[in-house]
Amino acid sequence: MSRYEDGPRALGESLRALASRYKKVDLFIIDEIRDRWELIVGDALASRCTPTLVRDGVLVVEVPSGAFAERLRSEESHIVTALSELGERAPTGLRITVKTPS
Repeated sequence: MSRYEDGPRALGESLRALASRYKKVDLFIIDEIRDRWELIVGDALASRCTPTLVRDGVLVVEVPSGAFAERLRSEESHIVTALSELGERAPTGLRITVKTPS
């Protein structure tokens, strides 16, 4: 039996599988997190703080400044608890990065 399935696969599906295999990145769950983000963190934070990916069980969030980073850090347990509804793929921690203007 071949490792590869018969027939073509969608490009997005192939890229997600490749990314998760090599970088331990879950590209499926980030869409689910983005759908819930505003409900979890509120409108003010959601409009400025962007969940970018989940790697090794950690949600990476880009923020515009240290003040937003501190605010998210203070909300980390609430955010992780709310995301636990996503099941075993849910992130168990946050990594916050300050995105500097280009």
